[in-house]
Amino acid sequence: MRRKTTIVLVITLMVTVMVATFSYLYVSQVLRQRLKTVSEEADLMTRAVANVAGNIVPDIASTRIDTDNPKKVQIWIEEYLKTDTTLKEELEYVIGNFSFAYDVAIVDRDDRAVLHSNPDKMDRILSPRPQFDQVMKARFLDQLRMIYSPPAVYDVAYPIDLDNHPFGTVRIGISTVLLREAISQPLRHAVVFSVGSILLSFVLAAFISNLALGPLKKIARNLDDVSGDAAPVLETTGDELGLVTLKIANLGRQVRDAKEIFSALKDNVDHLMANLQDGLMLFTRDSRVVLVSASVERFLNRPRGELLGRPAREVFSEDAPLGLLVNDAFRRGRGFGQRETRSTGGRTLQASLDFIHEKSTQIGALLIMRDTESVRRIEDEIEMSRRLSASSRVTRGVGHEFKNPINAIVLHLHLLQNKLQQIDPGTRRHVDIIDSEIRRLDRLVQRLMDIYPRRDLQLEEIDLGAMLEDVALLAQPDAEQHGVKVFRDLLQGPLMVKVDTDFMKQAMLNVVINGIQAMPDGGTLTIRARRHEGIVTTEIIDTGGGISPEVQDKIFELYFTTKAEGSGIGLAQTYQVLQWHYGSVDFQTVEGKGTTFRLRLPLAESSLDATREAVVRTP
Repeated sequence: MRRKTTIVLVITLMVTVMVATFSYLYVSQVLRQRLKTVSEEADLMTRAVANVAGNIVPDIASTRIDTDNPKKVQIWIEEYLKTDTTLKEELEYVIGNFSFAYDVAIVDRDDRAVLHSNPDKMDRILSPRPQFDQVMKARFLDQLRMIYSPPAVYDVAYPIDLDNHPFGTVRIGISTVLLREAISQPLRHAVVFSVGSILLSFVLAAFISNLALGPLKKIARNLDDVSGDAAPVLETTGDELGLVTLKIANLGRQVRDAKEIFSALKDNVDHLMANLQDGLMLFTRDSRVVLVSASVERFLNRPRGELLGRPAREVFSEDAPLGLLVNDAFRRGRGFGQRETRSTGGRTLQASLDFIHEKSTQIGALLIMRDTESVRRIEDEIEMSRRLSASSRVTRGVGHEFKNPINAIVLHLHLLQNKLQQIDPGTRRHVDIIDSEIRRLDRLVQRLMDIYPRRDLQLEEIDLGAMLEDVALLAQPDAEQHGVKVFRDLLQGPLMVKVDTDFMKQAMLNVVINGIQAMPDGGTLTIRARRHEGIVTTEIIDTGGGISPEVQDKIFELYFTTKAEGSGIGLAQTYQVLQWHYGSVDFQTVEGKGTTFRLRLPLAESSLDATREAVVRTP
């Protein structure tokens, strides 16, 4: 049932009960008052008739009637009353003026009518009739039942005494038909009032329910606008309050879902902001900071907590070129492209500011800051990769071109060797020397071609710690030869990476051998591996003489070497292999104190999943 219908029915029922109660009291009071009036009027009428009868009868002693004979006295009085015109007129007056009187009679003690308003009942024994007091003393509903039952006559009687002797009674019959006509009008008024009140209450209840529940429809529409629902729910539920309750519950669920999504998104954004190398700052339309990446702290030398919520003019001081540039852009409302500038601490960086618009309305701004040194280092790595790739193509082409003539020379040299041996056996020694050198040249060409194989890597998940153990064992003979002690500092537990085992082992071995060869007078070489945020970093630390500043930029170039017997291939090959595996290699050196090479590789997915599970399970 609709709530509006419920409200209408409840209000109507309440009014009906109240109207019925008031009507009941009203009708009952009217009826009792009317019955009391009828009873009092009937009593007055009977008294009046009795008085007239007592006054018209002469003194019996003055007559010739034997007063000692009661029967004769009774007969004489009855005959006298029958002939008295005054008494008859009194009876006619009662019938004519008392509208509720059905009949009126004077009866003797034997219930025989001496005088009667109906001449046909004269001198007859009257049947006993109920007294009107029964109606007076009955309850309201019983009174209604008596009046509206089949027609009946109730008597109101008053005794007549003549000469201090009881003679009979005066009886007035009151008809229920006449009473019914007398009280029908108040009853009709009560019914009309009740029905009218109920109908009016129904209309008022409908109006009040519309007035009370009308705003709920507007609230429901507003909730639809907020939640974005089309909402044919109104037709299905039919209950405005229930509809609003459902929409509020639905909106609450959407808010909770949005809160969960926002929380997850915030965590992801925070994680992303923490790992970004570039400095990122997001501003609202009134230039207040709402999002800051972790690297901004490095650029501005201020913690993120101090920056959030502040306007741009408080974050950037115009004492520095960066602050002057940003504040001027906010004042003019125009962004700027990537420019090289300096922060407050004198750090050189690249910055760009873009204003964000939605439907031609500015809703915010995005400032990006980038470390110039990092940009240049990335550019150098890209350039080195390009050069290595170009060298690879040239080397493979040259290698193929060398292989064909070398193979032809070796073939013809064998033919020449057979012929010369028959003519001059002494020439064998010279031919053998030529053959040995040609074969050495062939091995050199093959080695050059093997430096840059095709990138069809055989990837598999391995424990990098176990591989480093193998590399240390392979380098042990060279270390003993140079008087170098090799130390291993590896984490307990596996460090799973997905690599091509042969290539990666050769890349690690190249760096280890270089470190050992950098300590001709002996020293220590430490191999260390650590894991941090999905990256495994391998550090190879020697205590040699370090790398001089003038050659540090060329250390990974192909064929560049500072050793007399070096080929300049090992570190270039290591650099290329790390790039194939989405890793990186760099170094830090102090001249006269040693060098630290850092090789970084991403953890395998299985290890990342295990790490995430461990973080989730940790309370």
